[in-house]
Amino acid sequence: MTMRTAARILVDQLVAQGVDRATCVPGESYLQVLDALIGSGIDLLTCRAEGGAAMMAEAYGKLTGRPGICFVTRGPGATNASPGLHIAMQDSTPLILFVGQIERGMRDREAFQELDYRATFGALAKWVVEIDDAARIPEIVARAFRIALQGRPGPVVIALPEDMLSDVADVADAPLIEPVETAPAPDDIDTLRELIAAATDPVAIVGGSRWTPEARDAMVAFAHRLGLPVAAQFRRAALFPATDDHFIGDLGLAPNPKLIDRVKAADLVLLIGGRMSEIASQSYTLLDIPAGAQKVVHIHPDPLELGRVYQPTLAINATPGAFLAAASQIAPRGGDVAAARADYRAWSDTPPPVPGDFQYGDVMLWLRERLPADAVICNGAGNFASWIHRYYRFRDFGTQLAPTSGSMGYGLPAGVMAKRQRPDSIVLTIAGDGDFLMNGQEFATAVHHGIPLIVAIIDNGIYGTIRMHQERHFPGRVSATELTNPDFAALARAYGGHGETVTTTAEFAPAFERALASGKPAILHCRLDPQAITPTATLDGIRAAAEKKPD
Repeated sequence: MTMRTAARILVDQLVAQGVDRATCVPGESYLQVLDALIGSGIDLLTCRAEGGAAMMAEAYGKLTGRPGICFVTRGPGATNASPGLHIAMQDSTPLILFVGQIERGMRDREAFQELDYRATFGALAKWVVEIDDAARIPEIVARAFRIALQGRPGPVVIALPEDMLSDVADVADAPLIEPVETAPAPDDIDTLRELIAAATDPVAIVGGSRWTPEARDAMVAFAHRLGLPVAAQFRRAALFPATDDHFIGDLGLAPNPKLIDRVKAADLVLLIGGRMSEIASQSYTLLDIPAGAQKVVHIHPDPLELGRVYQPTLAINATPGAFLAAASQIAPRGGDVAAARADYRAWSDTPPPVPGDFQYGDVMLWLRERLPADAVICNGAGNFASWIHRYYRFRDFGTQLAPTSGSMGYGLPAGVMAKRQRPDSIVLTIAGDGDFLMNGQEFATAVHHGIPLIVAIIDNGIYGTIRMHQERHFPGRVSATELTNPDFAALARAYGGHGETVTTTAEFAPAFERALASGKPAILHCRLDPQAITPTATLDGIRAAAEKKPD
């Protein structure tokens, strides 16, 4: 071993853990690390705001299953990154945020940009730690990877005092960390076999993280072998191919009412991988709490999530892949999924017309046919996303990047990372106008690094979701939901990308093809009539219904 600076030790740990890409907004508090990253082989994306940088890193975690790595500076740099931490926490995504910190000798004086990161991020991360001793960097970084990856994955925050990064130490690198795969006990599989054999109307619901392409394929085989209809939790649709006859839809915002009825009527519900939190559970109304007449089998990699909300008939502490491998020994059984599948197709095949010349539903149908199975669709939060969830068909694993936390501003940074990570795939970010401008500056990151994603901005000139709720609760009283937007196509060109304005349905397909052929980051500024507030409702209709309600 040889003496190395703390910054060099840190970067060497990242290399040892297989890190190939990281994001950052540079800061003077960790200049030594920026220097050590030169020549490391780690692709460092320079972002324009810490929130976007953290969301890019979170998207990396979703795409790869390994922790996304993000570097930010102290104080406001760290707090600006907090939306990405919150997404990683609620979405169960591995992420490690490295934060520059004040010098050790200045602590507790409220020095320039000083923060207590344990207090600041204690509720937003699985673990928050500050490294005081350069010799402990391999130990702490290895532990951070293990915490981020194991059980229910999530974010870790590591603070790096500026003066510590110049210290030297003689210490060995940590080995590559692979998370523990928890597997079911044989008795659990025996009990599951009995429950499935006795069920007449079972339903499987997939969600969460810790999935792999192999586990997803095993889930498809499991559903076919046991005749199971399969639904996906909110924004987890890529965990089961929508083109498969056993897929019956997703449990998100405004889902298919027939899907809700089917889950409520099921005599056995298999929750595989996910928490079944507020959105998927329809505000905790889909399953009885703590328990009801339905038999519920909950499979989750973290024992702390088993029985946290729902008291299951059978709790299995296992990762999806290990569970499905063990469950492959269960004998095949018949099961008719045709009716459930027909309900899904009737709900999602053909969108009704909406007001205006731009028929967003028809555009989704065109994208459904045009995009290859490996195309990645990214979005943040807003009513615009309901068209994606309802009408697009996710086919391949890892092709949906969207925050189950409901964070706006996610789609663009996620798309930048997805296109960097998968340069041979088409990456399309679909964003609302309000959603896009939460992190629109990251389009500059895409231009700077030559990352040619396509962004379709669905511009209706309002904060659509909030306006919808406003009309329901305060009909006709508009407050704080109208927007004045730039010419987004011109903005794209000003940044150095490709930009076009789309005002009709017919204009979208040729504009998309030109954007793809340009080889540049591109924005398609699509103008949607504000009356088209959901795939099936208008603002006027919502207001009229609200006005009819008694006071």
